[in-house]
Amino acid sequence: MSAVPRERGLAMASMPEAASGPSSAVPSGGAPGADDAGVAGAASGAPLRSKAEHLAEIRRRRRMALVVNTRSRRGLRLYQTACGLLEASGYDLLGLFPAGRPDELYAGLAAAVGMRPDLLVVGGGDGTLSLAARYLAFQDIALGVLPLGTTNNFARSLGIPLTVTAAVEVLTGGKVADVDLGEAGGVYFTNLVSVGLSGHVADTVPHSLKRVLGSVAYPLAALAGLPGHRPFRAVVRAGEERRVVTTHQLNVANGSFHAGRPITADASADDRLLVAYSLGDASRGSLVGAIIRHVLSGARRSHAEPAFLVAGDMHLSTDPPLPLVVDGEVHGCTPVRIKMAANALRVMVPADFPDV
Repeated sequence: MSAVPRERGLAMASMPEAASGPSSAVPSGGAPGADDAGVAGAASGAPLRSKAEHLAEIRRRRRMALVVNTRSRRGLRLYQTACGLLEASGYDLLGLFPAGRPDELYAGLAAAVGMRPDLLVVGGGDGTLSLAARYLAFQDIALGVLPLGTTNNFARSLGIPLTVTAAVEVLTGGKVADVDLGEAGGVYFTNLVSVGLSGHVADTVPHSLKRVLGSVAYPLAALAGLPGHRPFRAVVRAGEERRVVTTHQLNVANGSFHAGRPITADASADDRLLVAYSLGDASRGSLVGAIIRHVLSGARRSHAEPAFLVAGDMHLSTDPPLPLVVDGEVHGCTPVRIKMAANALRVMVPADFPDV
């Protein structure tokens, strides 16, 4: 690929993990599941360093690998910029892995993890960062976030700036935190699991449209699919509580942002809680109204409102069974258990991030 410095590109191509597609640690589903990531972390040897020790090693050794999804909205355009900024910051770039296809992304992440850097920087959107989190869950490697996608919900939840220059400053001046991941049917996620119209959007919105229109591409795709979309019945159970709704869209969030907007003022990526909520009821008009309300008033709402079901462990079933959209990608279908994986991911965050 022309964007790769030639000597680095040849070096990466010679590595077995990068040349042969997804590594053996990646199951046939195309991405590592929770059990795979957990086993990998537990099997890596010594116990995890403390966060303070980990940060000190990042500062001292400056050992880093970079993986960028060049299909993300700004990935190809800003790849070289990111390389230059990281090198200027004094990092020892152990490997550069630009990825324009899914198999290249899986291989790049597997090869980068195999280098055992103190910091693995990943550039892309929420789907890319969610995939990276599956590789890094419970590992003694910190994730560095370059938000190069469309809505960048995970970066927003962590308080990471959306410009590459400012995001790199977090990597040089921030701290190591351990944040929660969600787990849906054995697949880790950083931000959101959903069923309903989102499945149509995940299947139909083209990368070219996201690249040109950004976050506007999602509501446009949803509006295009809404006339033919049928409502469904969903049952969410959490302990003794049981919620039944008929709706066109139901979400379960780990992070605090959806579609680039706050879900509630008190949702967090590090509070051990999942937040389940539907957008509207059986009528198509109510979905549109709920989306508008989400955009305009999410930052002023609280997850203590009756509209939200908040818990650390839930079971979701739907009639009919529906595809499960996990951070923008379809993984399995309902029924499914969705639960927390507390402090599962180490990540570089701004110094003032409230790490619980």
